[in-house]
Amino acid sequence: MRDLVLLPGFMCDADLWADMADDLQTLGRLHHGNVYDDDSLDGMARRVLRDAPERFVLVGFSMGGFVARALALMAPERVSGVAFVASSARGYSANENTDKQAKFTVRRSRSDNAPSLSRALHPDRERDPVLLERLRAMSRRLGNEVLARQLALVRHDGYADLERITCPALVVACRQDRMRRFEETERMAQHLPHARFAVIEDCGHMAPLERPRELAALLADWIDTERL
Repeated sequence: MRDLVLLPGFMCDADLWADMADDLQTLGRLHHGNVYDDDSLDGMARRVLRDAPERFVLVGFSMGGFVARALALMAPERVSGVAFVASSARGYSANENTDKQAKFTVRRSRSDNAPSLSRALHPDRERDPVLLERLRAMSRRLGNEVLARQLALVRHDGYADLERITCPALVVACRQDRMRRFEETERMAQHLPHARFAVIEDCGHMAPLERPRELAALLADWIDTERL
């Protein structure tokens, strides 16, 4: 039976995948990557590799896609396929990194550290109390130390690096994503040598929470088609 390693996004824990778990478990054993104890993408990738099975399908959501890229380049012989969901390979400028740190300084004194909660969801769901509370709860569980480490990540432009990932890839964009420009995600598929590009309609950034069945179906079809 295959193994799936799931990498969550910024300030998200395993609950991110809860609504997909039943469907994903039909595809293989699920492993949740630890992206909480390091402050660099390579450090996160090395930790995930230490904990992961010998060979696996990698699924990275948002920030987890940045980690997935680093990991697939670090140990290509162990990754049978990689899926990038609502992610990007765009680098952050020095000003953007400074701005992130400034926002953290403001947030760390607050009880709610979840960033831009409403913008993470489809405009029609941005006030959904259940979804908002799930985002807040994940952020509360992870706390300020994890927030500080994840905010410290330096993200260099990685589109050229994608061209060296030769395993089958799936890139999923969300049509109403307000956290990632559609073009950023679409461009990933253009740089990956063996990529399938898919779009989830009527969906904001948080695809695993907003459209879990649709995302699981895309992953299942890709895994089956590629015989991963």
